[in-house]
Amino acid sequence: MKSEKFDGAETYEPDEGWRRVALAGSDRFSFEWFEKPPGHSSPLHDHENEQVCLVLDGELTVATETDEVTLGRYDSVWLASGESHRVENSGDSLATGLDVFAPGRSFDFWTDR
Repeated sequence: MKSEKFDGAETYEPDEGWRRVALAGSDRFSFEWFEKPPGHSSPLHDHENEQVCLVLDGELTVATETDEVTLGRYDSVWLASGESHRVENSGDSLATGLDVFAPGRSFDFWTDR
């Protein structure tokens, strides 16, 4: 067993106000808690990992090259490996969520760009 305390977990802030925290995981899957300020959008990107994005609070719009969905609290979306997408806080307040990646990944995805 390996536990990860939230307050001591590895944290990364790709943009001001967009914070990601690495939770317990492995090379087979990883969990990242995140918060995103109103109006913030990640850039359109893709990765080898499948991804599930779960909204914990607020509102997020997830857009691919062919589709778009707005998610509220406890809604989720699955993204296939290699599927280009962006995630935007389309609400008026801070949004928080949980991303699950398979296979697992580190923050190198963002820091090595």
